[in-house]
Amino acid sequence: MKQIINTNKPAKINSLKELVEMNAADYGDKPLYYYRRDKEVLSFTYNMVKQSVDRLGTAFSELGIMGKNIAVIGDADPYYMVTYFAAANGGGAIVPLDKELDNGTIASFMNIAEVKLIVYTRSFNERMPEIAGLSDALFFVPIVPDPDFMPDDSFVALDTLLEKGKAAIDNGNDTFTSFVPQSDAVASMIFTSGTTGTSKCVMLSQKNLASCCNACVDATNFFPENTFVSVLPMNHSYEVSTGHLALSRYGACTFLNDSIKNALNKFGYFKPTSLLLVPLFVETIHKRIWKEIDRKRIRKKVNFAIRLSNFLRKIGIDKRRVFFKDILAAFGGNLETIVCGGAPLSKQLIIDFEAFGIDIYEGYGITECSPLVSVNRYGRKKYGSVGTAVLDCKVRIDKTPDEETGEILVKGDNVMLGYYKNPEADKDAFTEDGWFRTGDIGYIDSDGYIFITGRKKNVIILSNGKNVFPEELEEHLSHKNIIGESVVLGRKDTESGETVITAVIYPNPEETEGKESDEVYALVKQAVDETNKSLPTFKHILAFEIRDTEFEKTTTKKIKRFLVE
Repeated sequence: MKQIINTNKPAKINSLKELVEMNAADYGDKPLYYYRRDKEVLSFTYNMVKQSVDRLGTAFSELGIMGKNIAVIGDADPYYMVTYFAAANGGGAIVPLDKELDNGTIASFMNIAEVKLIVYTRSFNERMPEIAGLSDALFFVPIVPDPDFMPDDSFVALDTLLEKGKAAIDNGNDTFTSFVPQSDAVASMIFTSGTTGTSKCVMLSQKNLASCCNACVDATNFFPENTFVSVLPMNHSYEVSTGHLALSRYGACTFLNDSIKNALNKFGYFKPTSLLLVPLFVETIHKRIWKEIDRKRIRKKVNFAIRLSNFLRKIGIDKRRVFFKDILAAFGGNLETIVCGGAPLSKQLIIDFEAFGIDIYEGYGITECSPLVSVNRYGRKKYGSVGTAVLDCKVRIDKTPDEETGEILVKGDNVMLGYYKNPEADKDAFTEDGWFRTGDIGYIDSDGYIFITGRKKNVIILSNGKNVFPEELEEHLSHKNIIGESVVLGRKDTESGETVITAVIYPNPEETEGKESDEVYALVKQAVDETNKSLPTFKHILAFEIRDTEFEKTTTKKIKRFLVE
């Protein structure tokens, strides 16, 4: 299996409006999306995106809210992105909201962002009247309306707006279609996920998002023939920028999945060639693969096949898709590439997937950088690294000459305009010479590859002055089957005052089924002891606690560490 390098990349864009127009011109009636609606699989073409964006944007002008801030919330749906473009390309900003938030927080975020209209998917039909009562928005627009939850004239069905826009265009209204968005205009306002307990509103410009789209296309190796399954929530910048924006520029086709829980079933149905995922999802799949191998008692056979396959690959013979056909079938049989970002992946996990015939390329990003900062390129990746800086982006490490690591700083066209109405946060986020402070700690090797060692806010400072990054210890623990999830933190000993490295652990329920609590405790202790043997003494986990429930997470499956005490 030898992958071809795409040397004929699509033209760059300067704005989201250019993206919509160029995509329609280049790909026309080719499906951009497949999605389910009332158990029926429907398609949504590139031309349909442009037509719908023009109509919805024109309807906004008829309502007098073109150029205002517009929110969108809910499940994956083509009209989610139609709303995204219609808001941003009319001089306003799109405000994608996290569907996992409670009604009060959703309304609060809408009010902070001065949202005038919100578009929502069917899952919010029952909730929206309460949200409407708490927010200052003028219009509430269901994509699939339920007559029982349309309390007054401020609720307007999306189809009604699309018809309104079409009629206005037919009557000569070109207010939206002729509008040219400014490069530095705010195009998107994203509330950060708040894993540290505080959520800020990031302002991204047309230039920021266009830059990220161009960088993704430049750094990845996809073709119009590639197919994807959208797994991550659509409010997340990683999903939108690297997925819906960049993949559409390639002319690729995406199946819109309705939830992360159903993703594996959708892989089997749609048979994607490539995926954009976060580490927890990849780690979960990896554990399931090996558990199934052990259930069938074929670990020795699989390991022999891996060794044989690796030998054959060295002499130019690739039999992975033959040897590991049954494993690949779990992904639909066609999967070749996973681009993964959000947290570090273990080297062994990447090696295992490569052995089965799936190449994983780690990248790094942060919402404030639109979000892509770096990624490993096809044929040029380094294990443990998140790759090199992308197009029009510079990265440096803020450290003294005698330090091995320091804070990762970023500057480029991808870096945000700032936080909405939060000058104090802006001041803290940038250096005096204009570099954005990511809050992540790492280093850059002599080849320009970036390595992340931890998060500045999470570092555990021991009494001897040594720094321990909990992410490293959590990654070691993740290799143990009994460990489902873990958070490592520093606890003060009440008697000695010393900082004790402590692991809070949620055991893997698949491994604990049918076991008594003392047996589970013994297995967890064994896993911790084995982990400590591979670590220097000062990094040893000296205490652990077992919890009965999963950790609370963001929609992209990052543990909310601030909730762990």
